[in-house]
This record gives sequence, structure tokens and C-alpha cells, in this order.
Amino acid sequence: MNVLLLSLEYMVVLLAIVVVILDFSLPRTRPTLGYLSALGLAVICFFSFTFQIEDGMVTGLAGQTHVSLAFGGAYVLDPTALWFKQFFLIAGFLVALISIGYSRHIESGLSEYYALQLFALAGMMFAASANSFMLLFVSLELITITFYVLVSYLRRQVESLEAGVKYLIMGAVSSGFLVYGIALVYGSTGTMDFAALGEQLDNDLALAKSTMVQVGLLLIFGSLAFKLAAVPLQVWAADVYQGAPAPTAAFLAVGSKAAGVVLLMRLFGSVVSDVTLGWEKLLMILAALTILYGSLCALPQRNLKRIMGYSSIASAGFLLMGFAVMSQSGSTAILYYLFGYLFTVLGAFAVIGVIVKQAGLEDVNSLAGLSQRSPLLAATLTMAVVSLAGVPPLAGFFGKFLIFKAALEQAVSYPAYYALLACAVLGVLVSIVYYFNIIRAIYWSKNPSDLSTIPVSGPVRFAVFTCIAGMIVLGIYPDPFLNIAGRAVAAFSL
Repeated sequence: MNVLLLSLEYMVVLLAIVVVILDFSLPRTRPTLGYLSALGLAVICFFSFTFQIEDGMVTGLAGQTHVSLAFGGAYVLDPTALWFKQFFLIAGFLVALISIGYSRHIESGLSEYYALQLFALAGMMFAASANSFMLLFVSLELITITFYVLVSYLRRQVESLEAGVKYLIMGAVSSGFLVYGIALVYGSTGTMDFAALGEQLDNDLALAKSTMVQVGLLLIFGSLAFKLAAVPLQVWAADVYQGAPAPTAAFLAVGSKAAGVVLLMRLFGSVVSDVTLGWEKLLMILAALTILYGSLCALPQRNLKRIMGYSSIASAGFLLMGFAVMSQSGSTAILYYLFGYLFTVLGAFAVIGVIVKQAGLEDVNSLAGLSQRSPLLAATLTMAVVSLAGVPPLAGFFGKFLIFKAALEQAVSYPAYYALLACAVLGVLVSIVYYFNIIRAIYWSKNPSDLSTIPVSGPVRFAVFTCIAGMIVLGIYPDPFLNIAGRAVAAFSL
């Protein structure tokens, strides 16, 4: 088997094993393990940029060249897969830094906590290269099972255990959808390979329209919608985000959602690219419902992590809006939106983790006086919510703009997109209200009870500055990243 193709995944898994072993062999490893995890991911991420992919061939650092397929074609390393692997590595690196600052909340099993994060990351990276339902299922289960444990890691807190149980139940339902969907599609076509399946459906329209295939694909889509926290499988998001440790919620919001995105891109790009058969209308309806549900349900919330949970649902709607466009510009917009979303959400959760550790509260009122207690944290959270609201010139604005632009291009020939755009604009306007409540609590709270300085650890400070830089650079200098995103999805015909 080609070691070069899977070298990134192998290194992440090896790093997880080393972290667990060092916990047994080194004394006082609490800070060391986090630094080792972050440093290892930084090195692996740097190594990933040495890969060159052209015409189905992969060239490594030493100049060796190999075919980009493994496991009989079930695993593919193409520009899309490499982009998402680098995305996951950057996210994992920042989450590891945030976890170092949060580690005092974890009473025991710290090495296992870091290792589980790394195993979840490996699952995400395998998902990026899934070219078959077989690898799709294995990678999703690796992600989901590790998050079952990570979500409920604060075992002395009822909210964390409750969140873990809810995620377990909904995850089991999602896995059931996936297995039944794969069984129906395989039973009808006799193949699990995406390319072979797509060719078969393109050549046999009667088979593509058959009830078994359509129901199977719908069940598979439902399982992936769970990863995005999209309607109708979004009910878990707010409760799980509230109960999970802040680094876990951050990784779930960014990594798990992006894993669902890349698998949807594989599904729609390879399997149903030319056989939409009503998928366009379905995606438009779900995108509109998801945006409105997430935005409206966030309005009465006071818990910071619940607000982020509903915000994540609304963001899933914008991503589905990009899929509904079914064009190259829509795919490029999805990748750009995700990259801006990474820095925005991780920056917000980095601040929330520090606030929760300091105040012991997750309520919006705990932000009172933050501008005086820590101007850095106040500025970071303000920029994050402004970016999520889609206000220029930050990354969130340009990501939404690209998705709106792609939908507007399609509306010229299909006016139903105007209704979707109207729902999206309404969602943006509503979101400004609850995001502004956070900003008002930071800067204009009356008579804050505590004005003591909030200490910020070095790793968290580095993560925060990285997120700030990402939000600003992606917002005011988008062209290089747009070009990278465009090249990454050039092989897809969405």
C-alpha cells in the first residue's frame, strides 16, 4: 500500500499514541502533553504543504511520485482532499492550544482527552479522502464515536453527561440512516465506489429515478445533515454545545461540520452531479429553514454556548445554500466560507473558554466589564460575532457575500432563488440582534460586579492572535484564498 498517500493520517494517529504513552512515562505531563499535541500538528500541517498533486499523481517532499488512489480506489488524495486535510490540521492545532488553557477543568484523563481529539482529527482527514461509501462510513464512525466521549468528558457536570447522552442517541439515529441508505444504494447498483456509482446513474436514468436509489441517497444525505447540524437533524446542537467542554464544542462546530461538507461535496460532485432529480429544490428548502431556525431560536438565548450552537445551525444553512446553487462558484464560496468560519468560531470559543474558567458562568452577563478586564479577549469576541453577523470587512462578510453572489447568478434563470436569498437576508438581519447583545454586554454593561484582570495563557493568546489575523486577512485580502479554493474544487462539477 502507498505509504505517502496516508502519511498525514498515520502521523496524526502516531502522535495520539505517543501522547498516551508519555502520560505513563513522564511525571507532571499536564502542560507538556498539550504542547506536544499542538507542536506535532504544526509539524504535520507544514509537511502537508510539501505535497503536489497533478493529473492524478502525488509528489512528496523527497520527490517520490505515486498514484493518488489507495484501498482499491476507496481513498483518493486530490486537491479537494488535501485542502480539507490542511483545514482540519489548522483547526486541530488551534483547538489543541485552546485545550491547554482549558486543561485545569479536566480533572483526570487529560492525555486521553488530547488523544481523542487527535483520533477525531484522523477521522476527519480520512473523510476528506473518502471515495467510497465504505470509507465514508468508517471515517464518520471514527469521528462520531470519539465525540461521544469528548462531549461528556466533564463527568462531574450533569450538563456534560446529558449532552453526551443526547449526542449518542442522535448520532446512533444518524448512523442508522447512513447504514440503511448505503444498503439501499448498494443493493440497487452493486457498487460502493463513488465514481462507478455516478457513471452508472448517469447512464441509466431509470435506475437513478428508482425509489430505492432515491430513498437511499436521501437517508445518506440525512446522516451528513446531522454532521452539519442542518434541519431536520439539528435539535442536538444547542444542548450539546452547552454541555460540552469549550474546546470540544469548538472542534465539533468546525471540524465535524467541515467533515460533513466534504462528504456532501463528494456525494453531489461524483454521484448525483448530473442526476439532480429534485435535489436542488430540496436543498433550497432545507437551507432556508435551517437559516431561519438557527437565527430565530438564538434570539431569546442568554447562554453563550447555546447562542453559538444556534449560530452553528444558521451557518449550516448558508453552507446548504452554497450546495443548492450546484455550481463551481457555489463550491468555491463554500470553501471560502468554511475557512473564515474556522478562525471566527475558534476565536469565539477561545474567549468563551477563558470566561467560563474565570467566572464559572456561561451567561451573557458574565461578559460585563470584559473590555476593562481583558481588552484582548473583548476585541476578539467582538470581531468574532461581527464576522459571524456578516459585517464588513471581516472574513464572515466576504464568505456570505460569495454565497449570496452565487445564488444570485442562478436566480436569473430560476427565480425561486430570490425567495432563498430573501430568507438568508432575513436570517442575517435577525442575527445582528443577538450578536449585538453580546457586544453590548462587553462594552456597555452597567456596574459590572468584577473588574479584576483576566489572565490569558500563552497558548490561548497565540490562538487568539491567529484567529484575529485570519478574520482580518481573509476579509480584506481574499484573492489568494479564493484562488486556492477554486483550484481545490476544480475537479467537481457541482
